[in-house]
Amino acid sequence: MHPKNPFSKAYDFDLLIRHSPELRKFVFVNEYGNQTITFGDPLAVRALNTALLKSHYGLDYWDIPEQNLCPPIPGRLDYLLHLADLIPKPTLRLLDIGTGANLIYPILATCHLNWQCAASEVDLDALKNAQEIIDRNSVLANIDLRQQRFKNSILEHIIKPDDDFDVVVCNPPFFKNRTDAEKQNLRKVRNLQLEDRERLNFGGLANELWYKGGEEAFVKKMAEESVQFKDQVHWFTSLVSQKENLKNIKRAINKTQPTTVKVIAMEQGNKKSRFVAWTFR
Repeated sequence: MHPKNPFSKAYDFDLLIRHSPELRKFVFVNEYGNQTITFGDPLAVRALNTALLKSHYGLDYWDIPEQNLCPPIPGRLDYLLHLADLIPKPTLRLLDIGTGANLIYPILATCHLNWQCAASEVDLDALKNAQEIIDRNSVLANIDLRQQRFKNSILEHIIKPDDDFDVVVCNPPFFKNRTDAEKQNLRKVRNLQLEDRERLNFGGLANELWYKGGEEAFVKKMAEESVQFKDQVHWFTSLVSQKENLKNIKRAINKTQPTTVKVIAMEQGNKKSRFVAWTFR
């Protein structure tokens, strides 16, 4: 985990419960005598996220519908901290593509790093929930939420003629279709050896979880569109969940003739991930 990530240490569950009592019912003592939650349970992770955002960042409210994607906060913050290393400026202007109902990147960028944030979303229900989070937290009032009205577009129709962003971030849909997502879900059940198969799911709706051609096709499309906005965005970036997709993604990005392409590796415990970044400047 990034050395500046405050979530690299064990959670203080007593502190978290004081800020968000709803978390208490999900906390138990494991075989090693440590307090923890079942991280495969999306309801438990949602309660943990609420407690973290209230205790660390002073939010008054954060919630998402049960069917929406519930992101792990430490890993999302890691992405932003690595971006802060990539672009050493006191304050950045960030655009989050596909912010979802959770709005997590703009929240962390605003509260932890004091960045200026805009965010796009294609799903109207997710957009409504994200807007409610903004409306109920005065600290988030300056986040600019934008509806993507064209499902086949990523950057187009979102970046306005007078926009100037330091960085675009994206956590693209990583599955190719529903069947692919369900297969991965069953594999996750077996790996975690959980009994409650019905409860375990990734959380997330179709537009959050899968895209025709998967994350590779999504980032290729994003790279293609990025050329139009090369004078308005310093760095374009996207998470890449599957390492085997990197070769084709980098090839597609290089076809747009950027000046620099980087792959930044990240580690959270045993989990390894990465994001790709490119610029025309």
